[in-house]
Amino acid sequence: MDMKEDREEETDATEKQLPKLNFSTLGRSLTAEVLFSSMAAPLTDQEKRKQISIRGIVGVENVAELKKGFNRHLHFTLVKDRNVATPRDYYFALAHTVRDHLVGRWIRTQQFYYETDPKRVYYLSLEFYMGRTLQNTMINLGLQNACDEAIYQLGLDMEDLEEMEEDAGLGNGGLGRLAACFLDSMATLGLAAYGYGIRYEYGIFNQKIKDGWQVEEADDWLRHGNPWEKARPEYMLPVHFYGRVEESKEGSKWVDTQVVLAMPYDTPIPGYMNNTVNTMRLWSARAPNDFNLMDFNVGDYIQAVLDRNLAENISRVLYPNDNFFEGKELRLKQEYFVVAATLQDIIRRFKNSKKGSTGPVSFHSFPEKVAIQLNDTHPAMAIPELMRVFVDIEKLDWDTAWDITKRTFAYTNHTVLPEALERWPVSLLETLLPRHLQIIYRINQGHLDGISALFPEDVDRIRRMSLIEEDGGKRVNMAHLCIVGSHAVNGVAEIHSNIIKTDVFRDFSELEPEKFQNKTNGITPRRWLLLCNPGLAELIAEAIGEEYVKDLSQLQKLNELVDDDAFIRDVSKVKQDNKDKFSQYLEKEYAVEINPFSMFDVHVKRIHEYKRQLLNCLHIVTMYNRIKKNPKAPFVPRTVIIGGKAAPGYHMAKMIIKLITAVGEVVNNDPVVGSKLKVIYLENYRVSLAEKVIPATDLSEQISTAGTEASGTGNMKFMLNGALTIGTMDGANVEMAEEAGEENMFIFGMRVEDVAEMDIEGYDAMTYYKKIPELKQVIDQINGGFFSPKQPDLFKDVTNMLFNHDRFKVFADYEDYIKSQEKVSQLYQNPREWTKMVIKNIAASGKFSSDRTITDYATEVWGVEPTDLKIPPPNEPREALDKTARVLREK
Repeated sequence: MDMKEDREEETDATEKQLPKLNFSTLGRSLTAEVLFSSMAAPLTDQEKRKQISIRGIVGVENVAELKKGFNRHLHFTLVKDRNVATPRDYYFALAHTVRDHLVGRWIRTQQFYYETDPKRVYYLSLEFYMGRTLQNTMINLGLQNACDEAIYQLGLDMEDLEEMEEDAGLGNGGLGRLAACFLDSMATLGLAAYGYGIRYEYGIFNQKIKDGWQVEEADDWLRHGNPWEKARPEYMLPVHFYGRVEESKEGSKWVDTQVVLAMPYDTPIPGYMNNTVNTMRLWSARAPNDFNLMDFNVGDYIQAVLDRNLAENISRVLYPNDNFFEGKELRLKQEYFVVAATLQDIIRRFKNSKKGSTGPVSFHSFPEKVAIQLNDTHPAMAIPELMRVFVDIEKLDWDTAWDITKRTFAYTNHTVLPEALERWPVSLLETLLPRHLQIIYRINQGHLDGISALFPEDVDRIRRMSLIEEDGGKRVNMAHLCIVGSHAVNGVAEIHSNIIKTDVFRDFSELEPEKFQNKTNGITPRRWLLLCNPGLAELIAEAIGEEYVKDLSQLQKLNELVDDDAFIRDVSKVKQDNKDKFSQYLEKEYAVEINPFSMFDVHVKRIHEYKRQLLNCLHIVTMYNRIKKNPKAPFVPRTVIIGGKAAPGYHMAKMIIKLITAVGEVVNNDPVVGSKLKVIYLENYRVSLAEKVIPATDLSEQISTAGTEASGTGNMKFMLNGALTIGTMDGANVEMAEEAGEENMFIFGMRVEDVAEMDIEGYDAMTYYKKIPELKQVIDQINGGFFSPKQPDLFKDVTNMLFNHDRFKVFADYEDYIKSQEKVSQLYQNPREWTKMVIKNIAASGKFSSDRTITDYATEVWGVEPTDLKIPPPNEPREALDKTARVLREK
């Protein structure tokens, strides 16, 4: 990339803070002519407005300082000059420059927490699906406009640099991305919160589509280094495995263990414009130096060094399963590794608090200072581990330790699918974590004694509620362990939380109804509007002001503009601009000509039978058949975009991908169809690709069988970005319909009670096949090799499943789905009415901010209060920090 000469001398001028003015535009790369002309002359109001936006101030000094930082990092950090620097070097130089602005705030935040000694929240998750960091950091620090201008003046293209960043794909889908949104909101709400997880060397695999099949490639996301993390070897901690338990008068002792070291890497998590920078700490496995020293002593030094890999494999790779439990020893090692290291860290911080530094701390105050949230059952071993630390190491009596443990933990359930619930074999636990198995048995004994006292005759209830399941080999039910060991249990949407209470964990909720809560999921509006859809973010800010970024409920004000012709036109134009841009991306990547004025009908999420990508596929073939039958009939053009990854071992999910791509081959190359219908399979769907496709979407597909999707968060992202939803009454769709009005969504299909009724009566796919001619035609085509002429039997497994063991009842919802899709096409022909419905949906999406979700967790589960107090920036003296700490304490 050629660098243009700087268009002005860099100065050392001290940074002046421009006055805070009204909001103006959000556009990227405001021209230097507007910003830097006649700086001596007083600015007009119009010129002032052009300098201020949600994305921050563009002052001459800001820009000069950023350019200076960029050049310094290129020179001193990357050891390059402009003659030999690559685009990646330029990305790293910019990333380090932006990171410089984080560091002071990061240190300040930790000083502030030490001074105020707040209750700390620890979010334990085996997945954090962070995506890219650069642009999000610039937005949250208010640096984006200044960075845009600096990069423009340096003769570089900001979007090119952003594309150089690897996604941090340390998650599979919804659960991991939710954790990332929560970290953003916790920092924005000023909570003293920490994310704890694993620094996987290889994240979620890169998906290639070759000849229509998914092929997995390793995601070596760290190969170029990660400018956002800081290794902390001084906080390295030991984690123990295997061994045996010795009993003595002093109590139980876990001995002869194999030790693995946990090395922490810290990533800063900035709040939005409040100078708070929290920490995500990810653990990496390291072998200790004396690892396998015996081999070394007998002369096999090489083997001893090679064997270190066995320990370090623990943090090597993310298990690529979504809503499926894989009971592998390595996975259990990962789960224990993260909780053992994290709890040592939490206890160290608790003991070293300002209060603790004045004398010994009492663990009785532990739940007043520590809240630990378990993100699904993956970190469930934290419960017996904390008990082990309290009883074996800190020498608390059992009852005191158990009371403290229960008051500390809370558990979020993410799924009702039976195959997703973790059940670890007792035999594996006995080998890997013998002391923890003893503790689990003792927890279970106390739990069952309590139930026996209440229901002495009800043996079946005791069996159902036990932590140890006996059917088909002894297993520990990790969800039961989480419920018994926590003071709060929540689902992630109202309908899901009700299913948990009345069905999945009914016995437990009858016993302790006050323990069960609902916390409907949310998404961060910083990434999922400001970052990915600046045109819409700007439009909304011009209409209702910029405060909505931190209070998304203010979007309700848009209801006043539903009939405003100018606003309708502007919203429609933003959507079309996004579609034009995404069309160019698709044509470049897939060599398929896209009609940018067609309806963009999008279905992106993990590939799973319950998410029913198959139902969507049947609709595509139905549309294709209608066009072929009557080519001259009016047809609303559609571009159907489906994307997502299948777990590598999930045969049916991989067959679904193959079917969709095979249908696309036929449809896209049929001259009779032309530009009326196109099918794109989006390869390697990930966070950075979601940021491109979601703003361009007209229709969002959320079509899981009612009662199977816990919540969904993709549905919320589409709603906020001006897509209409076609969906079942499942997960958060139900609450979206409550907020926007069912008439402003395309709701179809069975409800939860209809599905339950059908389960009792029995579901017969053949009935629908015989009754619905269009469905019969579609299935016959798939079955007969129409889409796979070289292998006529290729999709036999798919049709066999649909007829004989379809748990998710695709045929039962087919007819209603097709009718609902016809209503979609009908409305799309009336752009004004379509856009009015879009505005109503955006206006109703305020509830689905992760700021609201985290506020609910904070006040109802963790016992902490969000604050809008701003931590003084690093350039203010220490006294300002002390003063703010005093204000907070007095509150």
